Amino acid sequence: MSFITSAALAQTGYVVLSPLASPIDSAEWLSLEYVGWRSSGVTRFAPLASYAGEIECNGFWNQTPPRTDKDGVWITSQTEHAPTLTQLAQEPGANVGRCRVIELQPNTYADAIYNLHQDDNNRLNDDGTGWVVRSYVNLTDDSDSLLILREDRFDPATEQRLPLPAGTRMVVDTQRFWHAVWHRGSTPRYSLITSLTSGPELDAYIAENNGTPHVESVPVDPALIEDAQLEQHRRIEERRRAFEAQGIVMEPPVELY
Repeated sequence: MSFITSAALAQTGYVVLSPLASPIDSAEWLSLEYVGWRSSGVTRFAPLASYAGEIECNGFWNQTPPRTDKDGVWITSQTEHAPTLTQLAQEPGANVGRCRVIELQPNTYADAIYNLHQDDNNRLNDDGTGWVVRSYVNLTDDSDSLLILREDRFDPATEQRLPLPAGTRMVVDTQRFWHAVWHRGSTPRYSLITSLTSGPELDAYIAENNGTPHVESVPVDPALIEDAQLEQHRRIEERRRAFEAQGIVMEPPVELY
């Protein structure tokens, strides 16, 4: 199938934009209603836009009638508490699907590697329409925390590690990457995540905000990486066996070497 994609994302799959010029009042995200939803570890989400304007996080393809991650309905009871966040999500001028604030509790590098996942943004997306990607705005100052992107879930050589100080803005093809956040803080991390449809509006937004597809990856101790790889495989095998004991066939085992 052929989709409209962004040339800025073609090479590396992500762009980092110039950071926000001004901080956002934390009351905007702390006053929102959150619901439990599994992602990169222990997380909750506060949706600002959802399938039908309700406070829930399910994929649009799991609703009736199902559709791709586009045409989200803004939730007035949430957006009235977060006008700046709502404006940030709408600023690119692109079609918005799901939009929510994520709350992530501190975790370890091994936790993040185990929780690597690909988003399913484009299920049911029509041929010839815009490819759905994700924008991130880091709300809290998590300078020591890292967004981990892997082309190959089990190959650390494909890993890119991007820092997350307050005001960091990115656009990422999260269906291309296995991704998770290693949050090295002592308090929860908050970030605004918005599904955006690729097209001329998104291209213009990236250009206007000096989007760059090349950011130096933060180095990590090779021993830490090796230990995390072993732990990743141990946990996956443990999960596979637990499900098989219940008669549920999970992913096949993957050789470490």
